[in-house]
Amino acid sequence: MSPAELFAQPFIQRALIAAFFTGLAAPAVGTYLVQRRLSLMGDGLGHVAVTGVALGLLTHTSPTWTAVVVAVFGAAVIELIRERGSANGDVALALLFYGGLAGGVLLTGIGGESATHLQEYLFGSILTIDVTDVIITMVLAAVVIALGVGLAPQLFAVSQDQEFAKVSGLRVRGYNLLVAVLAAVSVTVAMRTVGLLLVSALMVVPVATSQQVARSFRTTLGGAMALGTFASLGGLVISIFASYKATVAPGATIVVLALACFAITWPIGSLLRRRRRLAEPFPVDPVAPVLHEECENTHDHQHGPDCGHLAVEHGDHVDYVHDGHRHAVHVDKAGARHYDEH
Repeated sequence: MSPAELFAQPFIQRALIAAFFTGLAAPAVGTYLVQRRLSLMGDGLGHVAVTGVALGLLTHTSPTWTAVVVAVFGAAVIELIRERGSANGDVALALLFYGGLAGGVLLTGIGGESATHLQEYLFGSILTIDVTDVIITMVLAAVVIALGVGLAPQLFAVSQDQEFAKVSGLRVRGYNLLVAVLAAVSVTVAMRTVGLLLVSALMVVPVATSQQVARSFRTTLGGAMALGTFASLGGLVISIFASYKATVAPGATIVVLALACFAITWPIGSLLRRRRRLAEPFPVDPVAPVLHEECENTHDHQHGPDCGHLAVEHGDHVDYVHDGHRHAVHVDKAGARHYDEH
């Protein structure tokens, strides 16, 4: 079967649509979770959603909607626990991990369902998604994206500094709860794409990748959504073509591709951060004099405005970054030019 014929298949088209919306929505809310240092919250909510899926199988209703309800309830509970301080974030997340997964397995057994049916939601089964699931995914993802992007200034303020947000008049409790609910909805959106056990990776890894090269929050958010979409679509396409020779799970391929993007950008991010540190001016003490060490080696290069090297203001003069060092041009009492190095 040619690629054109393959991608003309309805089940492939449904999978691509679901992957596209999932890749956009998951990092949109994952950015705020990373900002709040709650990167594992997606994992906790994914385990809670297992109970919702099992409840849907037990009652013969839509597992997606029951997972949404249960995950949203779990998100509200974890946020209230954190806010009241009756348990710290790690303990509350642990309760979600163990209780959600145990409840899901228990309800699945009570309903007489096989573990194989539950695995479709644990590890994803995007190639078997039907039209109804695609529509649900599109609607829920659109809500997450609209709120995550539309309320970006408020949600960022609350995630960055809650005390400042309170002083600014923002309803911190409401926005914190909104982030938790959006995370719960994102988990259920992605459960058929990458699975409940891997959903947190799609929420966090694109954000971590975007942070390597981005300098502002909006750039990080936009880059994370773009990377999430690339990983979802790219991982799905790779798994489809790889399945001709081996059984390759789309969810795992999507996560591995996202991790590969992070591995590629991490050295670039390290280099950019080093350059930014070099570009930062030295802290100048207004009382103590600025001291330099005169270069012992010869320095034939003549620094100046057009020399092409990075110039950094330092006190009453300018330093030039050259060969990993900062050089400052000085003239001694005899009128000879020399370079100080530090």
